[in-house]
Amino acid sequence: MKRTIFLRSFVSGILMMWAALSCQSGFAQTSSDQSERLQEIPSGKIVLGWYTSFVKKDWNSMAQILADGFTFSSPLDDHIDVAHFKDRCWPNAYNLKRFEVNQFVVDGDKVFVISTGWTNDGKPLRNGDFFILKDGKIRAYECFFGPGINYPNSGK
Repeated sequence: MKRTIFLRSFVSGILMMWAALSCQSGFAQTSSDQSERLQEIPSGKIVLGWYTSFVKKDWNSMAQILADGFTFSSPLDDHIDVAHFKDRCWPNAYNLKRFEVNQFVVDGDKVFVISTGWTNDGKPLRNGDFFILKDGKIRAYECFFGPGINYPNSGK
């Protein structure tokens, strides 16, 4: 059941992103333009807080933007709770140097971001990040990455 919901959310996010990005195909924007545009949207500010918390290695800031009942999903994790997220995923913050928002789509309380991050040793990683917000906080986060990535704890 959880995998079906995860897949449904993934497909919904991809379709939402495809529709919005196809409308933007007539002009190019830099990553800094994307972050500035995202900053102008209330739900975008919350999402940018996610990336900022990782870069600053600030768990207290992260905890402030996570809603009650928060879940984290990725190809390696299926709707884990905050405690497991902090234990399993948060240590990656200490290996991350920065993130850029490449593209994003906002649909109410759903935000899909294509981001590029860099590890402390300069290796890039690229994610498709799907956020579901509730009452101004992140209720769910689904991270999509593929094999061969330079994710900090991947050992590559």
